[in-house]
Amino acid sequence: MSNATLKRAVRNYRRRLSRRGMARFEVLALETDRYLIRSLAKRLAASGPDAARVREAVRRSVADTATKRGGILAALRRSPLVGARLDLVRPVPANRKVDL
Repeated sequence: MSNATLKRAVRNYRRRLSRRGMARFEVLALETDRYLIRSLAKRLAASGPDAARVREAVRRSVADTATKRGGILAALRRSPLVGARLDLVRPVPANRKVDL
């Protein structure tokens, strides 16, 4: 098979995938998880209630707790500087020379 023919075949295959709403991507994982990841990908690629159930279960299991609203505020409230009387006011000189 010539190089041009191979490129055209790959391009056509990827075009057909994108029409179906699919995307091809590479995943790095342990060799022992190959079967698990492939079977999971096949289930997620299928449309239907089973795919939606699996998708939601995976989403819940890998969800990061930092994505909840108010995460930054909660982190600031846990800061050891809470309650410390810090003077954060800067003096602003009236006639400041700026060299442009």
